[in-house]
Amino acid sequence: MTSPDRSRLTVFVSILVVFAVGLHIVSRIIEVSPIALAPAYMFSPMVAGLVVCLRRDIPLSTVGLRIGRVRWLVVAAVGALPLVGLTLLLAVAVPGVGFDPTVDPTPGIELPSGLGGVIATFGLVLGLGTTVNALFAFGEEFGWRGYLLWELAPWGFWKASFGIGALWGVWHAPVIIAGYNYPSFPVIGVVAMTIACLSFSPVYTYLVVRAKSVLAAALLHGVFNGSAGIVVAYAVTENATLSELVASPVGAAGVLAFGLAAIGIALAGSPSLTREFAGGRDKI
Repeated sequence: MTSPDRSRLTVFVSILVVFAVGLHIVSRIIEVSPIALAPAYMFSPMVAGLVVCLRRDIPLSTVGLRIGRVRWLVVAAVGALPLVGLTLLLAVAVPGVGFDPTVDPTPGIELPSGLGGVIATFGLVLGLGTTVNALFAFGEEFGWRGYLLWELAPWGFWKASFGIGALWGVWHAPVIIAGYNYPSFPVIGVVAMTIACLSFSPVYTYLVVRAKSVLAAALLHGVFNGSAGIVVAYAVTENATLSELVASPVGAAGVLAFGLAAIGIALAGSPSLTREFAGGRDKI
């Protein structure tokens, strides 16, 4: 099998670096936090992937820009919810972290009480996660699980997943250092975010390969981002270390939840990964 092309990878990574530096420069010029510019920054992997694909005549469908298997797209969207639920259970199991059932996970939005409220909350999360959030998530995922997964496919399922996860984590550095996700630990937070991305990545790769579409990653990412606030809302502690590095969707609780899912993939047998991962029949 053909090895990853270093020249294409160099172009891809170089564009990401330009965007990261540009984020810092623009934030300084207009005197706003890089976090405020994060929604625009999210599209930098897509831009980098598109530049490589268009310059090197790589068909976009080849890197997963297609509908693919609809059943697995649904699994990707809905599957984020039990992962968030498991993250919450692991978070509140930590000594020093409590569960606050009275919290309002959707401030400003009036929802029914009781079971109806829970159902409405998850419906809202799915609705936003598969539309608005998924659009922004696609800005990342076309680069990570579209072009880059195709490029690194010769490495195989696990090595490619972890390679993408490492770059994905480091790519977050400009906003993490600015206080995103780990405001009390901006430097350690870069390491923590990279570990989180490494643990998340095999699940994302698995769903993309099964769905034969990068849209699966965008849906999982969108719904996870939309529902992760549930963990932050319900798992309460006054200890910054526990709240940011442990009982968090991108802390130890989230790492363990996705890590358990990755172990499940390994035990069930990870799918083979080739550059033809987006080919074949769709309706399965």
